[in-house]
Amino acid sequence: MYPLPRLRAATRALTVAAGLLGLAAPAAAQLPPQPRTGPFAPLDATAPLGTGKILVADVIVQGSQFVSPERVRARLRTVPGQEYNRDAIQEDVRALIATKEFRNVEAFEQADVNGNVAVYFRITDHQGLVRRVEFLGPKHLKDAEMHDLAGVRPGTPLSPVRNKLACQAITRKLREQGRPYASCELIAGDKPGDEEVIFQITEGPVLGISNIVFHGNTFVSGAVLKTQIESSEKLLGLTIFGGKYDAQTATRDVGKLYAYYRSFGYHDVKISRELEYHANGRDLILHFHIEEGTRYKNAGPAQINGLKSVPMEPIQELSGVKADKYFNQRDVEIDMARIKNHVGYGGREAFVTAQPIFNPDNPGVVQVAYQVEEQGVARVGRVIPIGNSRTAQNVILRQIPLEPGQVLTYPDLRVAENNLRRLGIFRTSPDGSVGPTVTVADNPNMPFSEFKDILVNVEEDNTGSLVFGVGVNSDAGLTGSIVLTERNFDLFRWPTSFEDLWSGNAWRGAGQEFRVEAVPGTELQRYMVSFREPFLFDTQYSLGVSGYYFNRAFNEYTEDRLGGRFTVGRRVGDFWNFAGSMRVENVNVRNVPSFAPADYQDVKGNNFQVGLKALATYDGRDSFIRPTEGLFGEVSYEQMLGDRNFPLLNAELNSYLTVFQRNDGGGKHVLSYRGQVGWAGDNTPVYEKFFAGGFRSIRGFEFRGVGPDQGGFKTGGTFMVLNSLEYSVPVVASESVLVVGFIDSGTVEQGVGITDYRVTAGFGLRMVIPPLGPVPIALDFGFPIVKGPFDNEQIFGFYLSGSR
Repeated sequence: MYPLPRLRAATRALTVAAGLLGLAAPAAAQLPPQPRTGPFAPLDATAPLGTGKILVADVIVQGSQFVSPERVRARLRTVPGQEYNRDAIQEDVRALIATKEFRNVEAFEQADVNGNVAVYFRITDHQGLVRRVEFLGPKHLKDAEMHDLAGVRPGTPLSPVRNKLACQAITRKLREQGRPYASCELIAGDKPGDEEVIFQITEGPVLGISNIVFHGNTFVSGAVLKTQIESSEKLLGLTIFGGKYDAQTATRDVGKLYAYYRSFGYHDVKISRELEYHANGRDLILHFHIEEGTRYKNAGPAQINGLKSVPMEPIQELSGVKADKYFNQRDVEIDMARIKNHVGYGGREAFVTAQPIFNPDNPGVVQVAYQVEEQGVARVGRVIPIGNSRTAQNVILRQIPLEPGQVLTYPDLRVAENNLRRLGIFRTSPDGSVGPTVTVADNPNMPFSEFKDILVNVEEDNTGSLVFGVGVNSDAGLTGSIVLTERNFDLFRWPTSFEDLWSGNAWRGAGQEFRVEAVPGTELQRYMVSFREPFLFDTQYSLGVSGYYFNRAFNEYTEDRLGGRFTVGRRVGDFWNFAGSMRVENVNVRNVPSFAPADYQDVKGNNFQVGLKALATYDGRDSFIRPTEGLFGEVSYEQMLGDRNFPLLNAELNSYLTVFQRNDGGGKHVLSYRGQVGWAGDNTPVYEKFFAGGFRSIRGFEFRGVGPDQGGFKTGGTFMVLNSLEYSVPVVASESVLVVGFIDSGTVEQGVGITDYRVTAGFGLRMVIPPLGPVPIALDFGFPIVKGPFDNEQIFGFYLSGSR
C-alpha cells in the first residue's frame, strides 16, 4: 500500500490533470465558456473534483460600462475564499436583475488548476444613460413624488421596461387618490437609444361617492353593511375625510361582503356592484346588488374525525353547532379552538380544519365536519425571548406559564401571548394582527426530541407618552391635564452616560409603571406622582406607591389634601383582585363661612389621618369601555386613625345584560344596573361623609346636592344607598352614538335607614369621537320624580373630555 502522503499527492495530481483536460480550451484562451441562453442560465455542470471543499477562487465582473465592477461585487453574496455554492450564485443573478440597472446578467464558472472555481458575472447594460426626465400634465403630485414613483433620474441607465413600469405606478397612485380616469403615456424612453424619458400624465377628476346603496338585503340594514366595507360616502359633499372612489377598493368590498354573509350561513349568496354616474362627471352612486339566497341551518352536531387522545362527547356537548340552529362561522371557530385546547392540555399539538358538507337532497342544510390531526406529546425545553433589546428577560419570562421540563400545554401559549399584550410595552395593534407571539420550535441540537423550544418574539414599543387633554363636566367644571407616563420603567436603571439617556435606555426595562399627572382646573386641581411594580419580586403580588395633592372648591368650603398611598395587591384567577392599602394624608379645610354649621367649624384647619384599607374586586365584564355582559363588584373596609378614629365601609355592584341584538350579533341593547351601599362611623368628619347627586350618582340633582341639610349647607350622611337602571340603544350602525334611558334612585341618611328616598328618570346620549379617545361623551337630562325639601336640582348634566 502507498504511504498516506504519497496517496494524497497522487490524488491531487489526478484532480489537477482532470481539471486541465476538461477545461483545456477555455484555459488556453483565458476566457470563460459561453453560458447557456437566458438570464438564469444553468451554471457549468462539470464541477471540479477534489478531496476537500470547492472554494471560490475569484469573482470577475465583465461587460458593465456604467456601473463599476467594484460596485457590482459589493452587492454579491458570492465572494472569493468562501465555499462554492451554485444556489447563492443564482440568487446573486436574480438580485442584480432586480435592481433594474442592467438589461441582462449571466453567470458561469471556470475551474482553476487548484480544483477551485472562478465565478464570472457577465453584465449587459441598458443602452445609454438618461439625460432628462420630464413629467407633463401632473398637478396634484409633486415632482419629488413623481421621481420616487418612477425611480428614474438623470444619469441613471436607460431601461424601457422600467420606464413602462414607472408609468403604471404613477397611474396606480393617481387612482388610489380617487381619480379612476387617470392615465400615463410614455412619450420618450420606451425605445433603446432614447436619452430622454417623458411621461404624459392625465390625472382626470377626483370621483367621489355620493351614496352607497345596497339592494336585496334583508338580513341586516344597509347601514350595517356599510360598516363591513372599505368604501365610504363623501362627508358634507367633500372627499377630505373619505368618499373617494377606487375600483380596487370596491372590488375588495365585494369580497368582504361575501365573507360576511357566508359567515352567517348564506352559502349561496351572490353579490355584484354597479356604478351610477352623476351628470357632473365627478360623483357616482355605488350600488351593491345582493341575492342572499337561503340561510343554511346545521344538519346536526358537528362531526369530529381523527380525535384520539381526548373523549369527543364533552366537546360536542359544548359545541355551538347544533341541529336546526343557523350556521355561524363564529361557532365553528370557537369549536376549533376548544378542540385544540382539549388536545393541547395533554401536551399534543392539534391541527383542526373545518369542512362544510352540502347534501343536494337536503337543501338549506349544512353538515359541519372537523378533521383533527394530533401530534405526539411534547415537553418544554428552553424558553427563549427574542427581540427584547431593552426589556429585562424576567419581565417576559414571568408572563410565560410554562417551565422547562413540564408537559407542553399548548393553550398556555395563547395565555402567554395575551399576558404579554396586556403589559402594554411591546408593539401591538388593536386588531391583534401585530403583537407578541409565542411559538414552538425544534431544538436544532435535538431535532427529534420531545423537548421543544418556546420562542417568545416581541418588538419593543415606545412605552413613554406625554398626553395633553381638556375636559369639562357639570360636577367639576373645566379641567386641563398633562400626563407623563412610562409603562416600562426601571427604578434602578440609572443612566451611565449621556448616550444612555439620549437613547431612551435609562430608567427603562423592568416593566414597572411611572406616572406624573397634573390636572389644573376651575373647581378641581389634582397633582400626583405614582409608581407601580406589577410583579413584586417576580411574584403575583403588586406594589403601588403614590404621592398626591388635591384641591377642590365645594359650595360650602375649600378642601386641600396632601398625602401618599401605599398598596399591595394580589390577582387571583381571571376575575378576582385583593389589595391592602394605607393612606397617610393631611386634609386642610378652609374658606368655611363663619355661619356654617358645627360639622364644618369642627374640622377647620389641618386634619391628620391614616387609613388602613382592605379591598376585594371581582371583574367579569366583557368590556371595560362598553360592557354588554357580566358583573363588576367591589367591597372595601377602611379604618381611619389619627385626629379622629372612624370606619368606612363601601360595597358596589354593576350588572350588564344584553336584551336584544341584530342578526349578526351587533347593535346590542344593554340593560345595566348599578348599586352602591356605604356606611361610616358616627365620628366621621364631614369631608369623609357620603353625598349624592350628579353623574354616576342620582342624575337630576347637582353634584353633592342630595343629603342632610343644615341652613343650606349639605352636611353629608353616614349611610348611603344608590340604585340605577339604564337601558342603552345604539342609533347608528357603527355604534358610536347611543341613546340611554335611566331611572336613578337613592338616599343619604344620618344613620342606617331610609326615610327620604329620591327617584329621578331621564334620558341621554353617549357619543364616541375617535380623535378624542375611547371614553364616550355623556349628555344626560334627569327629571326628579321624588325629591327632598332641600335638594338642589340640576336637569342637565354632561361630561366632555379629549386628549392628544
